[in-house]
Amino acid sequence: MIKVAVFDDSKDRLDSLKVLINHTDGLECSGIFYNCNTVLEDLSEAKPDVVLMDIDMPGINGIEAVRIIREQHIQLPILMQTVFDDNERVFASICAGASGYILKKASPPQIIQAIHDVHDGGAAMSSSVAKQVLKAFQTQMVLQTPANFDLTDREKEILGCLVKGLSHKLIAGELFISVHTVNTHIRNIYEKLHVRSVSAAVAKAIREKIV
Repeated sequence: MIKVAVFDDSKDRLDSLKVLINHTDGLECSGIFYNCNTVLEDLSEAKPDVVLMDIDMPGINGIEAVRIIREQHIQLPILMQTVFDDNERVFASICAGASGYILKKASPPQIIQAIHDVHDGGAAMSSSVAKQVLKAFQTQMVLQTPANFDLTDREKEILGCLVKGLSHKLIAGELFISVHTVNTHIRNIYEKLHVRSVSAAVAKAIREKIV
């Protein structure tokens, strides 16, 4: 059972997402929250496996909430909900440590699939948001000598798989290693790249031309 905590300032959307999640086999809504002002306490109460986070929240916004969450929950998957075509917000979310992004107009099946994708170690992203991320990468990228960051050959191999969008399970199968070993390598990659999520690692790998 995948437990999902939802943060959104719209009561109607919170209620509809709760119904959608609870009526989907294998998913359970463990908490709904109207703001992020006590986000760490809320997570302690809900104990989620995935967080569904609105970017535009009153008080502490979704991007800042991701930064706060990442201080204590490095690998907790965080799926951002956005109505923005603002690539700066999307790029800021990546840098903060978000795991994936969906537009609020996404269909129920797309939302459910995105939850499963980030839970399985992938970087869920709608095509519209992916275009914004690509624009942000193109804006941020500058010509430079490819960096190494002291990654081992195996770590570079796994990082390359992450760039391709493979989940932890698929990486394990492709490289004939255990999921536990993959997770260990990914933690080492995060530490060496100074990032906190798959999407941030992928962004840095592309920007710094590591793979």
